[in-house]
Parts: sequence; C-alpha cells; structure tokens
Amino acid sequence: MAHVHQETGLEAHGITNVARVYWNQSVPALYEEAVRRREALIAADGPIVCRTGQHTGRSPNDKFIVREPSSESHVWWGKINRAIEPQHFDALHQRLLTYCEGKELLVLDAFAGADARYRMAIRIITEQAWHNLFARHLFIRGDATNAPSRHKPEFTVIDVPGLTAEPGRHGTNSETFIILNFAKKVVLIGGTSYAGEIKKSIFTVMNYVLPLKNVLSMHCSANVGAQGDVALFFGLSGTGKTTLSSDPERGLIGDDEHGWSEDGVFNIEGGCYAKMIRLSASAEPQIYATTKRFGTVLENVKMDANTRQLDLDDDSMTENTRGAYPLSFIENAVPSGQAGHPRNIIMLTADAFGVLPPIARLTPAGAMYHFLSGYTAKVAGTERGVTEPRATFSTCFGAPFMVLHPTVYAKFLGERIARHNVRVWLVNTGWTGGPYGVGARMKIAYTRAMVRAALTGQLDTVAYECDPTFNIDVPSAVPGVPAEVLRPRTTWKNAADYDAQARKLAQMFVENFKIFEGEATPEVRAAGPRTVDP
Repeated sequence: MAHVHQETGLEAHGITNVARVYWNQSVPALYEEAVRRREALIAADGPIVCRTGQHTGRSPNDKFIVREPSSESHVWWGKINRAIEPQHFDALHQRLLTYCEGKELLVLDAFAGADARYRMAIRIITEQAWHNLFARHLFIRGDATNAPSRHKPEFTVIDVPGLTAEPGRHGTNSETFIILNFAKKVVLIGGTSYAGEIKKSIFTVMNYVLPLKNVLSMHCSANVGAQGDVALFFGLSGTGKTTLSSDPERGLIGDDEHGWSEDGVFNIEGGCYAKMIRLSASAEPQIYATTKRFGTVLENVKMDANTRQLDLDDDSMTENTRGAYPLSFIENAVPSGQAGHPRNIIMLTADAFGVLPPIARLTPAGAMYHFLSGYTAKVAGTERGVTEPRATFSTCFGAPFMVLHPTVYAKFLGERIARHNVRVWLVNTGWTGGPYGVGARMKIAYTRAMVRAALTGQLDTVAYECDPTFNIDVPSAVPGVPAEVLRPRTTWKNAADYDAQARKLAQMFVENFKIFEGEATPEVRAAGPRTVDP
C-alpha cells in the first residue's frame, strides 16, 4: 500500500515520529488496511462491517468548545455548548501528540460544502482505517490530491479512539472527549470509536462559520423534483430525513446537512449516513441497495460469522445500526450537490405521545415556533443511555450542533421563507393510536403519500381544520391515506386518554418555549399549542 512518511506534512499539526502515514487512500486500499488491522470484516455482498464498541451513538455530554477570545462572544454557551478552558485543551492536545508517536496514521484531505464559494478545506487524521473510509464517504473529495502540500486545511480533525482523557487533569466529563478549538482550528476526538463524531464535529464547525457568511446552515435533508422544486426535510436522527428524501421520483441533494445561501441550497457533505435497523427493500429500496455494494461502511450490523450474510433486523448491539456510503450510490443523486431555493419545507417529528396529526400546514409564524421548539422523540441508540423514545425539544431540529444562539438560525429561516414564499409542513413520523408502547409507528407508506401530496400541490386545494390543541391546520383528505389517520384522536381507543396526553404535550411546548419568549414576536408566540380550550 502506498504511504507517505512523517516529513510530508503532519509536523504542521504537531504530529512527529510516527511509524507510517497513509494519505488519501483509495477505497480498496482502506478495505485492505481495515481488514489487516482486524478492525472490520467484509460481508457477502461487499460492504465492510465494523464495530464501534461501547459507544454506539454520539456522546453529547463529552463534547466541549474551548472558551477563547475569537469565538467566545458568538457561542451560545450552556448545556449544549459546554466550555473548556484553554489550558485543559492544551494539556490534552499535548497528550494526544505524544500518543501519536510511533503510530500508523491515516489522513484524508477533503472539503465540507458543495458550493465552492462557501466550501471549507478540511483534513481528517485517523487512528483507524475504517474511520478514514467513513470520512472519505461523508465528505467531498473535490480536487484534493495525494500531494499534501496542495491542500491547505482550514480545519483539522484528529481522531484517536485509543486515547482517553483524565477528567481531573483535562477538564472533561469522562474519558471520552470531543473538543473544538475555533482559534487553533482543530477538533480532538478520543475515547470513542463512533465514527459519527467525526461527521458531526465538522457540521458543528460549519454551523459556526456559515451564518457569519450570510448562509443558513441546516440539519436537514434535501431533494429536488423534475421541475426544479426543492424540498427540505428538517429533523433529528431517526425521524425520517434520509428515508423520506431518498425518493426515486426526485433527485437527492443530500440526506443530513445543508447550507442555504442567496442563490439556493447546497449539500455540506458528499455522502449519506443512514440508519439500517429493520431496513426494508420495499419501503426503502435505494438505501437497502447500498447494503449490497462494495464500499459501504456498516456499523454494528449483525452478520453471520460463516456465511457473511447480514441481518438488518438484529438490534442486539444497538438500535442505531448505521451505513455510510457516497452520495453517488443513490441512483438519482444530484452530482453537484446544489439546487435552487426551496418551495416546501417539511419539519419532521417522531411524536412519542402519539397525539400530533401526521401532517399539518404551518403559517410562517407557526414555522418559526416549531423550528425554535424542535420537538421530537430521541430514538433509541442515537445517544448513549437512550434505550427507548424520549420526548425532547431540540431547537432548530439540531441543538447539539448549533453553536450560535438559536434565534440567529431562526431569523435566517424566517427571512428566507418570506422572501421565497415557502410552504411549511409539520409531519409526524412517530406514533398513532396511542403513545409509544401502546400505539404503532406511523406507516411509512402513509407518510410518503402525505409528503408527496404536499410537494406536488395536491394539498393546496383541500379544506383544512385547525387542531384545537396544537393550533395547526390539518388537511381534510390526503390521497392514499385513510381519513381517520389524519385525526389522531379517532385512532385512540379512549378519546379522554387522547385529550389528556394532548394537553400534557401542549403544556410541554409552552414550558419549553419560555426560553424564547423574549426574542419571539407576538405572532410567533401565539402560533404555539393551547393549554386551555379556545
């Protein structure tokens, strides 16, 4: 395998005396290296299967931002953006550099941002070969070459799962650490083999950088129709962003992270990171097909030791089984990763209470209310300690990655919705007929039918009825969806039980929104749920 020794560029990052460096390796070469190191196995149909160990999801309590003068005034400090002092960072950074001595490392030069005007050059330095392959899929290769001197990274991620922190000495919460330093333009990751930390660290950086360039950064998927009509799908992990945006009838722009500039939408990434648990060949054919391709990286998917056949239904390791693959694996993906301004925005929620309508139309004020609220249920496995759906509010449908105050992103969104006359919909992909444990998850066929009706204009002419509790407009009919499904109260065995649950959730909305009341307009405040009968 081709390699580059230490004198070719890692000294700029303080990394010296390494045994060997593998730089910008091909997919087959990374396969070979991952297998040689016993990091992964190859499945029967070609994907590489890896394990993430004890960390089968992100570790939000272990993520920190260095408090330093250049970024301190911009950061929304609190439970999401935890501060760590420069001296703690410096001590851990030095420990990491010492740890890297004598190691074989892998380096990827790539980019974040499909639009060249807002693209950021990045460098990913990894201890594990399969993490390098993961990054190769998730970021944009662009014109990065095998010559390190031609690539000038604006941000660098150093990912060493084998290194752990000492909380007392390094100011961390545990042995695991994900630390961003905007002054030194570096991210340090250690103590976890969950590859998603690499991807989300760069997304966090872009959520800081892009708004300062008058670009709205968004935790959403995006696709485009034959007539150029763009749709955005906001939502947390597990709510359906990847599944619903992968539509054979529409071009996929991207499945998770996007920017919205004055000229339109662009993908921040170059690949997809999809949930694989109980994946269906009939319901999700495009994603399912990636599980039978050479190059796909599968995390924590069960595989027969002898036949090397996959069992996508097995959740014995985690509910959060994942697949990473390049965008080109989706047949109708948009090669440029760019398109025009959205015509529709879908805000996805997985309602664990089972009381929200499966689809509703939002007013511009209602869109701002629900964007700031970001209600959903955290789905099992996406974070450590989450073993079943848990009601949560994640502002901007992506609070763990939003560095600036939520109102910064909301102001951008509100202005763009008004300027481009965008229609906004709230879609519940969660439970119906009762709460989690009693009701059933909304059928994906129904959700697809509702989304398709919204995007094609079929819901523009139907009658609407305002939900008395949640203050949102529910269509009277949707082609292909039984009428009773549209009114969740009728799907419950006991209407009084529904009313009690609905009031409970409405009160949660009201309590959560108090943190935004000072910044929100009277129209936005009035667009929320009602805790008493109107």
